[in-house]
Amino acid sequence: MSFVEFLTDPNVWASFLALSAMEIVLGIDNVVFISVMVQRLPKEQQLMARRVGLSLALVFRVIMLAFIAWFIHMTVPIFTVGDYAFSWRDLILLAGGLFLLFKGTREIHDGIEGEEDENGAKLVVQSLTAAIVQIGIIDLVFSVDSIITAVGMAEHIEVMIAAVAVAIAVMYFASGPVAGFIERHPTTKMLALSFLLLIGAALVADAFHFHIPRGYIYFAMAFSAGVEIINVLATRKRRKTRAAEKKAKLGAKG
Repeated sequence: MSFVEFLTDPNVWASFLALSAMEIVLGIDNVVFISVMVQRLPKEQQLMARRVGLSLALVFRVIMLAFIAWFIHMTVPIFTVGDYAFSWRDLILLAGGLFLLFKGTREIHDGIEGEEDENGAKLVVQSLTAAIVQIGIIDLVFSVDSIITAVGMAEHIEVMIAAVAVAIAVMYFASGPVAGFIERHPTTKMLALSFLLLIGAALVADAFHFHIPRGYIYFAMAFSAGVEIINVLATRKRRKTRAAEKKAKLGAKG
């Protein structure tokens, strides 16, 4: 197939659009994790952490696509334990799932009982290097499912790389507003951490060949996020009402 025929083939464009949409949806997990991780960094380092983290996500996916023939064999069982046959993919998902469960639980604990300085402010205990390393680990885990999805939905590696690049670009522009929203509304951080626990449990289940349809998980996340947004708007309205009443009372006294 020539380059012109490739660009004008409707099947190529259809697979590109479908795969891009699927990769963007799968990137939700990554955006949530990165948004939570950068909260523990100083302001001037948060943008750098997001950039490096998403760059690593793109690099991991492109490398896996470049070695796609070898990568496909990652689903071949390498040993069995009882009735379960584990492949390299299963081990990666298991390690990533356990890491998310550990990280989510620890972040929730620190958020509730974390140390404070003499002014009552939460201490920043996360370093830029530590944040990037942890983001890189999870990028690698999420890249596994991303590439397996790409292999199943597209035939041309050029289409896969283009779709992955589009998804990373969307994740880059979405991660800033999501991180900003979590920072402005601290209660949403606990919700985001609960999402990480949910995603971690799903990865562990996948490792043991018990697949939880991602549609159920994303629906639960969307529903919870919708309820939280309503709570934030209601709280904002109550504050405005109280501020207006206070101003009215002060005006009446004057």
